[in-house]
Amino acid sequence: MIKALIIGSGGREHALAWKLSSSPLLEQLYCAPGNPGTAKMAINLDINIKDFAQIKNAVLDNSIGMVVVGPEDPLVNGLRDFFEDDSQLKDIVFVGPGREGAKLEGSKDFAKSFMHRWNIPTAAYRSFDSDKPEDAIDFLKTLKPPFVIKADGLAAGKGVIIADNLQLAKDELRAMMGGKFGEAGKKVVIEEFLNGIELSVFVLTDGDNYLILPEAKDYKRIGEGDTGLNTGGMGAVSPVPFAGSEFMKKVEDRVIKPTISGLKADGIKYQGFIFIGLMNCGGDPYVIEYNVRMGDPETEAVVPRIKSDLLSHFAALGRGELCSEKMVHSSGTSLTIVAVSGGYPEEYKKGYKITGTEELKDSLLFHSGTAQLSGDIVTNGGRVLALTVNAKDIASAREIAYSQIEKLNFNGIYFRRDLGLDLINFSK
Repeated sequence: MIKALIIGSGGREHALAWKLSSSPLLEQLYCAPGNPGTAKMAINLDINIKDFAQIKNAVLDNSIGMVVVGPEDPLVNGLRDFFEDDSQLKDIVFVGPGREGAKLEGSKDFAKSFMHRWNIPTAAYRSFDSDKPEDAIDFLKTLKPPFVIKADGLAAGKGVIIADNLQLAKDELRAMMGGKFGEAGKKVVIEEFLNGIELSVFVLTDGDNYLILPEAKDYKRIGEGDTGLNTGGMGAVSPVPFAGSEFMKKVEDRVIKPTISGLKADGIKYQGFIFIGLMNCGGDPYVIEYNVRMGDPETEAVVPRIKSDLLSHFAALGRGELCSEKMVHSSGTSLTIVAVSGGYPEEYKKGYKITGTEELKDSLLFHSGTAQLSGDIVTNGGRVLALTVNAKDIASAREIAYSQIEKLNFNGIYFRRDLGLDLINFSK
């Protein structure tokens, strides 16, 4: 029996907790710090996840045997390395890469260099230090619009700018190099624009073997029709109609296998999730980015489609025996709608009472940015709740999901009403 700890506090962590809580292998589940949703199935531990000593004490005090890391920051900052270097922690099963592997997300330049070294299909690019803006602008002039400009480091999912014209590209580049994203903009990556349709593929690996999770398509823009500002994600759909068996075979052969073998050849021990952001360009996959954890809100759509025991998969990862596991996907469709605070992704207020949750049926509700205050559940973030529905197809999932999310209410609630429509049209 396993005592497991999930690090994080959002919808991704709530979805993972929901899934792990159903495993017959589970003795006790903990979340740090968790949220009011995870409190229904786990013991929330009020600790600062940036303080590795606090995490160590929580693990030892509760005899925890497995740690699953949700967000990227602890991985980029070396939480796995901290465990491996500590004689009291080194034997604990840890789901997530070390600092070197986490560079796949922590540094866009590192990721692009890795892809080119191992012939993984991606857009042409060049990297520039922030003290060389004129060199970067000269390179921009050699490209055709739109222009893709990325902060090298972590920027809370907001460090990618797509500019429609050269002047805007110059302005965004100077702002990025001038500190718009802090240290993340010390180096900037400029890429050619890839024309196609985006999707996300997720892999769980023990460093040698891997399991492929259900794929998903997420919706980043705040406005319907993919307009307006970028967000952390307004919803997701899984599976993706244009990711059939032929396309996914290309993804496995051209992207997944060389990624895992490349990490091994580079001497990087990698045990955890690899999130592969892809562009389907005329039936061929190109990698846009890597993340070193599951996505949010994609997790809320993907995890409910996993029918096998995810905790068993994690345990096998710890033993280096993922080859003995088989991940089973459901054949239905999951659709996730994210309800956000008014004003998000810019300025918004917190502390509004949430009502209607007890009226929901035929759906799953994952807490993303909530808190408990005097017995009430209140808003505590930009992305507040993620509602997921499983149905036979996208149209059915949309019908149920939108009928249910109308029951939720808090001051300023907003959600997109067009999620999945593009995929219904595509599938026709």
